[in-house]
Amino acid sequence: MTSTVPALGTRTAEGSALQAVLLDMDGTLVDTEGFWWDVETEVFASLGHTLDDSWRHVVVGGPMTRSAGFLIEATGADITLAELSVLLNDGFEQRIGRDLPLMPGATRLLAELSAHEIPTALVSASHRRIIDRVLKTLGPRNFALTVAGDEVPRTKPHPDPYLAAAAGLGADPARCAVVEDTATGVAAAEAAGCHVVAVPSVAPITPAARRTVVASLEEVDLTFLRGLMTQMR
Repeated sequence: MTSTVPALGTRTAEGSALQAVLLDMDGTLVDTEGFWWDVETEVFASLGHTLDDSWRHVVVGGPMTRSAGFLIEATGADITLAELSVLLNDGFEQRIGRDLPLMPGATRLLAELSAHEIPTALVSASHRRIIDRVLKTLGPRNFALTVAGDEVPRTKPHPDPYLAAAAGLGADPARCAVVEDTATGVAAAEAAGCHVVAVPSVAPITPAARRTVVASLEEVDLTFLRGLMTQMR
């Protein structure tokens, strides 16, 4: 976990203002959910197995221990979880080294949050080595804190990553806005008590209490995020 935390500047006397924004990475800020599936398909092909496309919805958005473990069990591949994790991380790192497209609206949103000095954290189920590589494109200056999936006792869908991010920023989870693209990430954020903006990438997500669903990050700006604190109290 890395942190450079600025002073909170969005709290009101009533304590009802937005205190921090917590952002998922894969599929939310960078268009990489498909990359993970491509790498998983390639790795298992090298092991002599073909992945069923229906499994994609099972493995998306979760920790590697869950997705890799599921694929080993589903295929019967003769490989350990530790060995497979190395192959997947290596393959993904090579893939993003060739191309790392950002999601529409990501650059503008990060610039706006930075310009207004909104405490912002990157919260991902990906491992630290992957986050640090992606940060070269996203810009480490845009985040006061980053939380990797291999740095918390339990990663998404458990609330631990978002609770750690809120604590690291000195923010109340109930005054944090989380932006996520998968049901797994949404579950983690909601379990932490945060307001959630879902921008579905692979599978649909339905609106719910304290959860707003939008089609793209292009619909999300600081005014929108601040409004969540009053609209869904």
